[in-house]
Amino acid sequence: MLQHVWERTLQARYLTSTIIATDDERIFHAAKAFGAQVRLTRADHPSGTDRVAEVASASQAEIIVNIQGDEPLIDPAAIDAAILPLDHDREVVMATLAKRIEDPCEIADPNVVKVVANRAGDAIYFSRCAIPYDRDGARRRHYFKHIGLYVYRRDFLLQYPTLPVGPLEQTERLEQLRAIENGYPIRVVETEYDSLGVDTPEDLERVSRLFEASLTQRVESNG
Repeated sequence: MLQHVWERTLQARYLTSTIIATDDERIFHAAKAFGAQVRLTRADHPSGTDRVAEVASASQAEIIVNIQGDEPLIDPAAIDAAILPLDHDREVVMATLAKRIEDPCEIADPNVVKVVANRAGDAIYFSRCAIPYDRDGARRRHYFKHIGLYVYRRDFLLQYPTLPVGPLEQTERLEQLRAIENGYPIRVVETEYDSLGVDTPEDLERVSRLFEASLTQRVESNG
């Protein structure tokens, strides 16, 4: 699965290198075996962003992208779309992705993180609850789910581990709230890519079926 993520990131136009960061020696050696650059990090990082910050401290890249290792179907175009706000606007220090929710069941699902943004496109809040709350039940607006890919400006990322963890991050268990609680805006880019993270055996089975279908389609197209 990790190799699939790595291979798809190599297709993104705006990434100049891809590094796998892990504190697990098994993952380290497996990634080395398929040819990836790998960094073995400390094991005490409270979040993925803290881990990426450790790796970024040894890099001179101005823009850093944090891609989850359990997203084997990550869309390279979605990675590029998340990078563009930082590439075009020096004031943007962090960006992420969101997709319009199409399945109503996801609105109340606490495993699906929702996000609301202001008119400038910056996140107002992320929550496991349905936000905004539809008091009248009229369903007059769309809901957006957060896609857990982050882009940071290097100086901000290196500062991130020093920012105090606030009650919102502690309550929701969402690391991106640390930026908002400390006054740093997060630009939200809408995407059509729908996150298919692998967190359970059922997720793995579903993604495996999609891989098989995609492979069959490519073989038929070439044949």
